[in-house]
Amino acid sequence: MRPEEQGSQALKAIVHIFYALFIVVPYYYLEALVTLFRPKKKPKSVKGEVVLITGTGHGIGKLLAIKYAQEGATVVAWDINEEVNVQTVQHIQKLGYKNIYGYRVDVSNRQNVMETAQKVRNSVGDVTILINNAGIMPHHLFLEHTEAEVRRIMDINVMANFWTLQAFLPAMQKNNYGHVVTLSSMAGLLGLKNLVPYNASKFAVRGLMDGLYEEFRRSPNNNVHFTTVYPYMVDTGLCKSVEITYPVFFKMLKPEYVVEKVFEAQVNNRRYISIPKSFEYLITLSTLFYPEKAINYFTDNIKTDLLSDIAFESKNQSNGDQKKAE
Repeated sequence: MRPEEQGSQALKAIVHIFYALFIVVPYYYLEALVTLFRPKKKPKSVKGEVVLITGTGHGIGKLLAIKYAQEGATVVAWDINEEVNVQTVQHIQKLGYKNIYGYRVDVSNRQNVMETAQKVRNSVGDVTILINNAGIMPHHLFLEHTEAEVRRIMDINVMANFWTLQAFLPAMQKNNYGHVVTLSSMAGLLGLKNLVPYNASKFAVRGLMDGLYEEFRRSPNNNVHFTTVYPYMVDTGLCKSVEITYPVFFKMLKPEYVVEKVFEAQVNNRRYISIPKSFEYLITLSTLFYPEKAINYFTDNIKTDLLSDIAFESKNQSNGDQKKAE
């Protein structure tokens, strides 16, 4: 490139950046401000939608299945534990909602996902809302994680999302209609002690969903939506041992509350949601304004930590042995 061409390109870039920073960005900030005072759009109805949820045997997955069934959707419940998944299906049927289908699926196994996805298409139809909820959360020091454990975390928390997306996203793209909801975590926004592999898995989920959003956003008249959920610790049994300095402000979330927020985000086409929302602001402020030592002070003195599940189980075992001896 000749020097005069380089100069011309540099000038063009400077003008473009100036235009973006001082005209485009302020305009969209003003538009966002005005939007706050407009009447909110009516949330989407999920009546008649085919909603596939992974990890429906217990916890958030089970409650999501109940919620969507109550809202009139046809629910497809996936879980590796057939016994508890059957219990979920039967519970929903007893509530009077018959459009519920249960499948035993190992979501970390691509072949199993693809084969079961075909069964779903044959028996139920195209999935229009996919909720990737299944996940595991071993929590102990990084060097205490075994190779098998790390691989299992990545297979279930990350790779399973690829396989379900490969199974159901093509029909959404073809029909130009659908919604993908994926549960990440606060651990997908900041690093946490005793959760290093889990951190990595949830950061990966964040990148996956952000990339998909960008790809589909650039398609003309795109009607496939993506929502990423970043919840704080939820009281579902995964958090076996915790240390929270001020539980009055940072108490664990009730799964019922999280489910309502996930549903609200999906029907309002929210791109992402932090639960509680206040954490979103705290994380943004910490990355923008506070020096590293100040951040470290907060994390050292205002703790919301998961403690080692290995130590927790070992303590429980010791207590159990002591009671037997008595």
